[in-house]
Amino acid sequence: MLYSMRASRTGNIWQHVDWLTIGMFVLLAVFGWLNIYGASYTFDQTSIFDFSNRAGKQFTWMMGSLFIGMVLLLIDYKTYDVLAYLAYGAMLLLLLATPFLAHDIKGSMSWISLGPVSLQPAEFAKCIVALAVAKYMGRYEYKIRTWRDLIVPFALIGVPALIIMILQKETGSALVFTAFLLVFYRQGMSGYVLWMGVAAVALFIISIRFGAVSVPLGTGSVGILTCMLLLTAVEIYFICKEHWMRYQALILVGSVVLIYSIFLIINIWIPMPFDWISMGIVMALVVYSIIIGIYWRKLMLVLVALFTLFCIGYTHACDFVFQKVLQPHQRIRIEVLLGMKEDPAGAGYNVNQARIAIGSGRFFGKGYLNGTQTKLQFVPEQDTDFIFCTVGEEWGFVGSIGVLLLYLSFILRLIFIAERQRNVSTRIYAYAVASIFLFHLTINVGMVLGLLPVIGIPLPFFSYGGSSLWGFTMLLFILLRLDAARMEQLN
Repeated sequence: MLYSMRASRTGNIWQHVDWLTIGMFVLLAVFGWLNIYGASYTFDQTSIFDFSNRAGKQFTWMMGSLFIGMVLLLIDYKTYDVLAYLAYGAMLLLLLATPFLAHDIKGSMSWISLGPVSLQPAEFAKCIVALAVAKYMGRYEYKIRTWRDLIVPFALIGVPALIIMILQKETGSALVFTAFLLVFYRQGMSGYVLWMGVAAVALFIISIRFGAVSVPLGTGSVGILTCMLLLTAVEIYFICKEHWMRYQALILVGSVVLIYSIFLIINIWIPMPFDWISMGIVMALVVYSIIIGIYWRKLMLVLVALFTLFCIGYTHACDFVFQKVLQPHQRIRIEVLLGMKEDPAGAGYNVNQARIAIGSGRFFGKGYLNGTQTKLQFVPEQDTDFIFCTVGEEWGFVGSIGVLLLYLSFILRLIFIAERQRNVSTRIYAYAVASIFLFHLTINVGMVLGLLPVIGIPLPFFSYGGSSLWGFTMLLFILLRLDAARMEQLN
């Protein structure tokens, strides 16, 4: 009886597993493998299965990923929930031990050598963190009502991210954990939290890019002045939104314009420090927001005022963080991206060569194995972080769009799987998987095109490497196992 029940459950696994998603996975992995061969191909090379080159090694990783996927599908779905916290604790210990076991590879201490191969534990951490977050937030009594309800989820993603970023010096892998913010938003987190993140990035970019630019009239920094004007607009918006009175917006905007006009006139005779003047205006609006927020019991106004105070200090601290906290190679990458510095032979070399390779592919590409930029090794890391430039050169605009559409279909399929879940924990895990894949795709393609700074994260299923391929495989096939359990849960 017990055996027949087990056999029945096993039959249900293969009957209800999402084969369409597996088909997309295989298609992406095989096409990625072909492009790795194209990126590392030399004219005296005869076989794609030559295990002395990267394409042959990637084939081994692919076979291993298929084996891992099948094993994950055969494990009882309840096991993933039962062992989530235990695996999370073990993962933290491994991440802490990694810097002491790893060798320094381009400044990173995140790779552990196991005989002839090296593995990066940070790639597997994403899957385990997703399971832990899903288990915690999937509890029946859990709801996001206040900011206190987000303390534990933020800690679950923040602790491993800090270990990876600070101890292992792997910024790219650490930033991937910000993808979980989309999961929190889907579960009820206020959209204001996402806007706070966008505001922090915007203020950092403006203060760094224009911090050294002097105000044309008077004295001060264009960066600081611009940031303060943005904060002024935010304060006026929320004051009018939360405590609407007739003509209030007109009065506030008119008052701000009048103050600036008066100081502009005074500036004719006496140079005015407009960044300090703008900061004083913001502080006056903050005080006003707190007073009316307390008097009219509008908590949002008080919170916005406190966030504005934080932004004022944050804006002035950005230069210190940029100069003293970031590593030299990180600073130069940001400076090149923002157009503050030209370094075509240094930090900007990878991106410039990637653009040349993609542009040379034109509409239909040069043809498979005919990419001159990749054959002549002009693009560094062309089979790992910059694998997409091989796609652009050999397959052209049409091939690049085809790959992006396949990724889009894959991510939309993951969202569809998430929405059909009856179990809250599984739905949260599914959204975590979709968010991680979306983050990797956006950042990797963005940095290859020069739209985002180079932070070094792989393109899912395309970039060479066993750790990333196996990590993505674990993410996906655990989801497929949990999804296949929907019908078992009904029985």
